[in-house]
Amino acid sequence: AFVDDGGYGRGDLWSDAGRAWLERERVRGPAYWERGADGRWWKRRFDTVVPLDGHHPVVHVNAHEAEAYCRWAGRRLPSEAEWEMAASLQAGCKRRYPWGNTPPDAGRANLDGAHGRTAPVTAFPGGDGPAGCRQMIGNVWEWTSSPFLPYPGFVADPYADYSQPWFGDHRVLRGGCFLTRSRLIRNTWRNFYTPERRDVWAGFRTCAT
Repeated sequence: AFVDDGGYGRGDLWSDAGRAWLERERVRGPAYWERGADGRWWKRRFDTVVPLDGHHPVVHVNAHEAEAYCRWAGRRLPSEAEWEMAASLQAGCKRRYPWGNTPPDAGRANLDGAHGRTAPVTAFPGGDGPAGCRQMIGNVWEWTSSPFLPYPGFVADPYADYSQPWFGDHRVLRGGCFLTRSRLIRNTWRNFYTPERRDVWAGFRTCAT
């Protein structure tokens, strides 16, 4: 609906950095989407083109696109702290995963490439978090509004270039995607990319303003 309403052509919905990205890259719509002769939206999934499924999360969008959508919808992206709180806090106890401390399995999250694609947003109710949010782990990485910065007391490990060079100009993503290994992901896992990247298996969820 955002695309059909001309969202990519409305400068008032985009940040200065977002407008500069649109013009520099000559972006007119989401990556891998195309309008079919039947008027419907189609998208490329690996080596095939399939109808766009409105019951799946949007994927391959960058932070600029996510923020423009939020302005159009009267919403906003969560901060990193808000995302983690919604995924993990219940009665003062911090969970390792949204559903508790039990490791991920096929009934709770779309991980490990098990389905080879995203799942409908209604899937995996067994993975709901304490705030009632679904699929905070798996399916798509989720952009937040927070820049990637060190936590208080940060000290680089022996591989100093893993994260330190990227503080400030990268954005935090949370939650993992359908290709993420379940042995790695947890509520506190931080991913980070520059905000114009849309080759990532990334989508977003929104908050009330």
